Amino acid sequence: MSTPFPFTAVVGQDDLRLALLLNAVSPAVGGVLVRGEKGTAKSTAVRALSALMPEVDVVSGCRFSCDPDSPDPGCPDGPHEPGAFVSRPARMVELPVGASEDRLVGALDIERALAEGVKAFEPGLLADAHRGILYVDEVNLLHDHLVDLLLDAAAMGASYVEREGVSVRHAARFLLVGTMNPEEGELRPQLLDRFGLTVEVAASREPDQRVEVVRRRLAYDDDPAAFAARWADEEAAVRARIVAARELLPSVRLGDGALRQIAATCAAFEVDGMRADIVMARTATALAAWAGRTEVLAEDVRQAALLALPHRRRRNPFDAPGLDEDKLDETLEEFGGQDEGDGDGDDDPDPGPGDGPGGQPEPDDAPQGDGDTAARPEAGEGGEPQPSGGAGEQSPARAAEPFRTKVLSVPGLGEGAAGRRSRARSEQGRTTGARRPRGALTKLHLAATVQAAAPHQRARGRRGPGLVVRRDDLRQAVREGHESNLVLFVVDASGSMAARQRMSAVKGAVLSLLLDAYQRRDKVGLVTFRGSAAEVALPPTSSVDAAAVRLESLPTGGRTPLAAGLLRAHEVLRVERLRDPARRPLVVVVTDGRATGGPEPVALASRAARLFAAEGTASVVVDCESGPVRLGLAGRLAGELGGTAVTLDELRADSIAGLVKDVQGSRRAA
Repeated sequence: MSTPFPFTAVVGQDDLRLALLLNAVSPAVGGVLVRGEKGTAKSTAVRALSALMPEVDVVSGCRFSCDPDSPDPGCPDGPHEPGAFVSRPARMVELPVGASEDRLVGALDIERALAEGVKAFEPGLLADAHRGILYVDEVNLLHDHLVDLLLDAAAMGASYVEREGVSVRHAARFLLVGTMNPEEGELRPQLLDRFGLTVEVAASREPDQRVEVVRRRLAYDDDPAAFAARWADEEAAVRARIVAARELLPSVRLGDGALRQIAATCAAFEVDGMRADIVMARTATALAAWAGRTEVLAEDVRQAALLALPHRRRRNPFDAPGLDEDKLDETLEEFGGQDEGDGDGDDDPDPGPGDGPGGQPEPDDAPQGDGDTAARPEAGEGGEPQPSGGAGEQSPARAAEPFRTKVLSVPGLGEGAAGRRSRARSEQGRTTGARRPRGALTKLHLAATVQAAAPHQRARGRRGPGLVVRRDDLRQAVREGHESNLVLFVVDASGSMAARQRMSAVKGAVLSLLLDAYQRRDKVGLVTFRGSAAEVALPPTSSVDAAAVRLESLPTGGRTPLAAGLLRAHEVLRVERLRDPARRPLVVVVTDGRATGGPEPVALASRAARLFAAEGTASVVVDCESGPVRLGLAGRLAGELGGTAVTLDELRADSIAGLVKDVQGSRRAA
């Protein structure tokens, strides 16, 4: 077994270490979500925490870690005889992003259940994590159906495995810890709210601190055991402090004054529901116990707010996380001074031994640059008349207020990653048929299984009431749900689009479509064209936030190289098909349809558009043409793409034309 990096040897990251330790003191706090760039000790600190967790007593031979003092009466391995137990370290179970449903919740042997009436159950990761830590790295990339299962288990403290009327239930209470890089996309709001605390981490920019990070990392890599031995005393001290804080926790008093501050703070920041109040109360109590006090002080409430509220006050996926600390201080001062404790306030709720701000890089992480990956468009060319009179580049226009858009979907039936946009065969959804299982059976089609087994009962010597079922009789349910897609935006940023009011409306429309893509769990990409060329402003990514940032800073001006934009988009799709062939693309071209850049611009654009039609790529053109005289060029482009065209007004879900359309299989009425 490899030696983990010591928790107390992590340089800096005080908020991260404090949040983890508070959950070790009081698991009822509800877990931690760690957000930050790669190479900042996120995974290192989480894995190191398991070595500090106190041991747990479990019933001997129980695969579900039942507490011998209060065993689960519904445990599949029960009932348990009193007295027999063993002590073992608390487990840290890692949930891979690509795990199957059966791996998470466990697997039930359907064949034995039908033929013998036996509940033969193989526990999953939720059973392994009971009374321990469930760790999800890159939790924002977790498939939606696994997120749903985690939400159910976190809400009920139990896991249910259902297979056509046969069910198994077991307790599943765990400390949920997730790490994520926001550049890869945001987390579903329902799961986000399930994390008790959240912390933002970043690598230190101080040279001395970075030197210490590298020094410790190299020393650990050279001899992990010797390095861990150097920190053994500090580890033992923190472990003892956790035990002492746990013992003190029931004696901590949360007075009415502190409760009033908690309620006022949650109300001031307009958080939804009451979970924030409860989490803040538990966190403040744990902070007092960690500091060795039996009274919750205003400083505990303030620290609890900084950890528990930032991820709960966000209103849409493009809002920056964080908390206004001036407003927090004003609220605490306004509602403070009532039933305040008598503590001297000198106890520093530090997370234990460690150094100043910084981060401990994880093994094999690549060095980080300055993070500035925004595309830098070239200066535009003249040639397009603009309302301002200038033919060059214009400063970026602000996006108009976003709105709810109509649903744009890819026709046909896909098999891509689970999502909410287009029809697809999936593990979730309504049952549409049955087939022989390919590999392990996951969703039984009971009627088809009985129908397959019924003709053979006499030949199989059936004597009793039970049905004699063989593996060849089993039928997998074929289900239809929805998939996510790759939505590739191809945005005209030329001079013909440069009128500020017009470009503001265009950006508002694209921002609205980005919000829709976020809600439907799509990947997005952004190609822009202006001047003499096109560029990939954002390669396909799950981070819709990054696309919104690129869109906001998009300048305009110059000619309209429509063909170059379409060809660049075609190349992006070609590469993405090699990376993820199951994910179907949807191309959204935002333009007025003009083509003025390069030789024979109209003919070249027409030929480029027909490439998409020949490959059957789903596409829609958002027609941005305005004014009393309209040339209908965007509609003509949509016809050559083999797609459909909608105006900016028609894109609104509440418009008269706001109907759900198949973007390839329909045409606008003449």
